[in-house]
Amino acid sequence: MTLNPADASFTQALEAQLPEGTLKAPEPRYLEEPRGRAKGEAGVIALPRSADEVSAVVRGCNAAKVPVIPYGGGTGLVGGQLSDDLPAPVVISLERMNSVRSVNASSNVIEVDAGCILANIHEASEAVDRLFPLSLAAKGTAQIGGNLATNAGGLNVLRYGNARDLCLGLEAVLPNGDIWHGLSPLRKDNTGYDLRNLLIGSEGTLGIITGASLKLFPRPVSHETALLVVPSPEAALTLLAMARDIVGEAVSAFELMSKQALEFLAETMPEVRLPFADFPEWFVLVDFGLSRAQAGQAAMENLFETALDAELVSDGFIASSEQQREDFWTLRESIPDANRMIGSISSHDVSLPLDRLPAFITEGQKLIAGFDGLRLNCFGHLGDGNLHFNAFPPKARNKKEFSHLQGEVKSAVHDMVAQFGGSFSAEHGVGRLKTDDLLKYGDATKIAALKAIKAALDPNGIMNPGVILKT
Repeated sequence: MTLNPADASFTQALEAQLPEGTLKAPEPRYLEEPRGRAKGEAGVIALPRSADEVSAVVRGCNAAKVPVIPYGGGTGLVGGQLSDDLPAPVVISLERMNSVRSVNASSNVIEVDAGCILANIHEASEAVDRLFPLSLAAKGTAQIGGNLATNAGGLNVLRYGNARDLCLGLEAVLPNGDIWHGLSPLRKDNTGYDLRNLLIGSEGTLGIITGASLKLFPRPVSHETALLVVPSPEAALTLLAMARDIVGEAVSAFELMSKQALEFLAETMPEVRLPFADFPEWFVLVDFGLSRAQAGQAAMENLFETALDAELVSDGFIASSEQQREDFWTLRESIPDANRMIGSISSHDVSLPLDRLPAFITEGQKLIAGFDGLRLNCFGHLGDGNLHFNAFPPKARNKKEFSHLQGEVKSAVHDMVAQFGGSFSAEHGVGRLKTDDLLKYGDATKIAALKAIKAALDPNGIMNPGVILKT
């Protein structure tokens, strides 16, 4: 498929169809990813204020066969928001489409623009005593359109599900410029193919999400949060089952962390409070979101005491104040920042069947150490099998010394993930960085279906070319 650049003549013609100030020259912030590992190119940046303006831009690009890259908060880690091998694409940023359109507490629905920052959705929900549970470390900059386009998971998947599970309807601009008005708040609508779920997780390759109807939930009256030391990931899984026996679905989060995470935090972010005098090999953050009918403190104490008797836990801290609870969560949410400061050789976002997860971690530790003594920081959302499994240089060594190992480490880890029946992409998507992995590990029939869907909806191939499917 031959695509054309967004050159001066195209830009001038497109500008005539749009309100003044919609187009502007490229800036570095639209062409960089958070870790600085890749840079993109663009012919022009489009900053639409409405779905109609997005439609005008996409329609013009489709007619001229100019590639389009949708841009949300720019927090993606697999290169889906930038490219350096396309002919001067149009980058469409939805940052001006950032309104909360409506909130209905009685129906538990919030309707928002796709450029709405996740933290602002949280605030709007809290204002009517409701909860929107999708939460990420990048919640202050991540936009809901990007979260939906990548089917983001985050910290509360265990209880509430992925972004897909939290969305009732979408408004979106398709590759030909048509607007799909699918913002229905209905929870049951069996009227043919589900375009909502087709667009969620499509990473901007089938259209641009411009608005969303999202599910709200009653806010937990109280939270009980604890950091508990466990002897192994296997013990942590047993502890999770025990917690569910005690409080059922009130287990909002269950995060596994390692000694390496604490060492990285101590080295790079001394302002983060670390409650352990001696760093344990493994520990978990447990969070209960409780209703009025539940005695939260007693439930957490019951879990700790029962687990202590069963030798599943050897030590721990139960948050005694909201400040201490925030400190526990700050510890967990600061791990990605500490990782960036250390500088990873190869980062992996994988998921495993729960029963195979402990064995995978054991084998994975040996695998990473076998690469010239690289260090492993393994942490993640234990309840849904999602691990962030990242390799770093030995202490006091620079990652540049080991950068030649990146491809080999990535292949070895992803091969092992496949052997254990897991997925090489748990929640960040495929983007441009993992297209070869999809071809290597993906089901051939599924890939053929993906190509057929892409060809049917985007015959000119303008929408985020090279994402998910190699061009």
